[in-house]
Amino acid sequence: MTALDTPTPVRPTARPRPATGRVFLALLRRDLMVTGKELWVILIQVGMTPLFMLFVFSTILGGQGIVERSFANLFLPGVIALAALTTALQSTALPLVKEFGFTMEIEDRLLAPLPTGLVAVGKLVVATIRGLFAAVLMYPLGALVVGSAPWRLEGLPTALLVALLGAWVGGGIGMTLSTILPIQRINVTFSVIVTPIIWTGCIHYPWPRLESMRWFQIVTAFNPMTYVSEGVRGAMLPDVPHMPAWICVLVLAATAAATTWLSVRSFTRRAVQ
Repeated sequence: MTALDTPTPVRPTARPRPATGRVFLALLRRDLMVTGKELWVILIQVGMTPLFMLFVFSTILGGQGIVERSFANLFLPGVIALAALTTALQSTALPLVKEFGFTMEIEDRLLAPLPTGLVAVGKLVVATIRGLFAAVLMYPLGALVVGSAPWRLEGLPTALLVALLGAWVGGGIGMTLSTILPIQRINVTFSVIVTPIIWTGCIHYPWPRLESMRWFQIVTAFNPMTYVSEGVRGAMLPDVPHMPAWICVLVLAATAAATTWLSVRSFTRRAVQ
């Protein structure tokens, strides 16, 4: 056999690496399908704390004359804001505690041909969608509880934008907490952090009316929930004293950028560990 007759080895053709955007959308679609199957979980998240608060403060206390009946209209925008932020917070924090803990389900996603940072961003996107869905769902449920609800079509885009930003902030806070804290302390930390977020977030009262308690007004200004509540309230009830919408959007956008950076960074560090 001559050199010309020597068979040339055939090299296997390497499979092309899938596009990053395609992998990201595939993971996102999978999470959204799981969200659809867990719709009843979202309904419980929406219905427990916010609706019970609305029922007690408006229906029971209003029926006894302790608060005015019109308080329900003032309170409902705050409840919508609460549903947006806390649902997104729980949608990242609780699953990540499990996935990084005893189940180690996060390994499946980390093995995907996708940067670790984008895996974290995908989690934030899904949490934001769930939070926004909870906020939208809260409006008819709240109207059903109190019997009526304020409606202003012109303020709908602003209310949706503020709820979207609030949900993103909530998702970032939840991811940060679940990736930097030990699993044993996560429940205690949730109580310590979520409780002040609720009660200093202007859910029950407009921020401008706190001028007589200047120190508490300053405290509430450091709570991102305040800007979600004020933004939604201003969009639904423009005649009620409230923060300007542009301030709410600006502060929430800056907070969303900060929490995104911090949560993605902490997620990446935890994944490497």
